[in-house]
Amino acid sequence: MIVLKQKQEVSNYTATCKLNNKKVGFVATMGALHQGHLSLIQFAKKENDVVVCSIFINPLQFNDKNDFDKYPKTLSADLTLLESQGCDVVFVPDVEEIYASEDATQFDFGKLDKVMEGVFRPGHFLGMAKVVKRLFDCVQPHTAYFGEKDFQQLAIIRKFTADLHLPVRIVGVPIMREMDGLAMSSRNTLLSANERDAASAIYRTLLEAQQMAFKHPVETVKQFVLTKINHIPGFRLEYFEIADAEELQPTNHWNTVKPLMGFIVVRVGTVRLIDNIRLNN
Repeated sequence: MIVLKQKQEVSNYTATCKLNNKKVGFVATMGALHQGHLSLIQFAKKENDVVVCSIFINPLQFNDKNDFDKYPKTLSADLTLLESQGCDVVFVPDVEEIYASEDATQFDFGKLDKVMEGVFRPGHFLGMAKVVKRLFDCVQPHTAYFGEKDFQQLAIIRKFTADLHLPVRIVGVPIMREMDGLAMSSRNTLLSANERDAASAIYRTLLEAQQMAFKHPVETVKQFVLTKINHIPGFRLEYFEIADAEELQPTNHWNTVKPLMGFIVVRVGTVRLIDNIRLNN
């Protein structure tokens, strides 16, 4: 496995791969890797000849400096995991390398960034888009893989990739869960033992909401989730939204034509956990 720190080194490597008719798959991460990230690598390995993974904690994605400061940093362990999965290249740039020059690219996310995470984390999606665009420009992959846990992020990446006519196929990979159902996340390591045990209630609550969907009014389901989560000591529901899976616009009525999803964010102590579930086929 090759570890590179310069954009030009990565660009040269993947350009050579393409000249040799090799397909390049790409996985962008912020490190603190877990099985969810590794599932992205595994998907990429199946479909490509070469897999590139980036590890870069992007400061522009954090509207809360404390969240950025406490984000887990486990580079040595991450590299060991990636090598065990057969990753070919790891790109580990510093902030100056990624943001060495200005980028005049304009992004228009339409309605996608006006709801949910866009409301609670202002500037997050613009920061995410800027770094993903720069990584795409550097790696020039045929296909890039992103987890469906961050479903709104995935939708926004699909939109700006299409809008900018970037030659990258975007693949969403299903959520990986712990044995008790908790969605795998780098932030899970920040939970205390008691918080971690209690956090399994998030997915159980989503499953109950899924069972209630289309049988009870939307507002009743949302109130159920609110009450269930806030009843757990130390837990606070930041939001639970029922929205269509394509434009992510919240709805107060069940629609059997559009695919609907439940999106949830829970504050567990000082840790913010995100998850989602499909409510119909």
